[in-house]
Amino acid sequence: MIDVKALNLAFGSAKVLNDVNLQVRTGQSFGLVGESGSGKTTVLRCLAGQYTHWTGSAEMAGRALTHKLDRSRCREVQMVFQDPYGSLHPRHTIHTVLAEPLRIHGIGDQRERIESILGKVGLNSSFRFRYPHQLSGGQRQRVAIARALILEPRVLLLDEPTSALDVSVQAEILNLLAELRERDGLTYLMVTHDLGVVAHLCDQVAVMQQGRIVETLSVDALCADQAQHPYTRMLVNATRNHGHTMEEAATV
Repeated sequence: MIDVKALNLAFGSAKVLNDVNLQVRTGQSFGLVGESGSGKTTVLRCLAGQYTHWTGSAEMAGRALTHKLDRSRCREVQMVFQDPYGSLHPRHTIHTVLAEPLRIHGIGDQRERIESILGKVGLNSSFRFRYPHQLSGGQRQRVAIARALILEPRVLLLDEPTSALDVSVQAEILNLLAELRERDGLTYLMVTHDLGVVAHLCDQVAVMQQGRIVETLSVDALCADQAQHPYTRMLVNATRNHGHTMEEAATV
């Protein structure tokens, strides 16, 4: 579904991505992990069309991605941002937020589609005319997920979708994402710094450091302590030092 080869990106003299290669199969949930500044969110932004001066090659569903963002690409891939407080317009109702992509793409039956997608993310139709400040953080992130799904994309790019939420709400959102992928056959590429989130939601993981992928392995191998690269092992040890084994993290 996603095939990235030799992806490079620089801002002036600062090189941010260095020959990034990754492959995500159809229906797979693939995690990108690493510390802040490692380049993982930059990979998502290149694929989402937010950065257009990258070099290398990227394909999605067998079609080469260009530097120009078109409507068909927006129908194919959508992004869920980290901060549900900042990603929704404070003066727009939830109906307006969800109707906008339908209007842009000339899709009718707005009320039916909006009520249907709200139901899929666990919100009833009464939420349609609420404003973001009337919702909890978890409810806002459900709306953000609904907005990403309303065009029926095949791929979701997830930029730390639970890191801005209370711990008690994080598991709810992760479980929702897992249910949506299973039911609709979605493909996920998710950025996170939390190996517990990876263990819970992902099948495969790539570890990034200083703009490079230093190791790619299955989550089963990660949980079985089979990581080879010193940086990956450091991340695993840091998770253990916070009082969780990888096996425990996988049962969030």
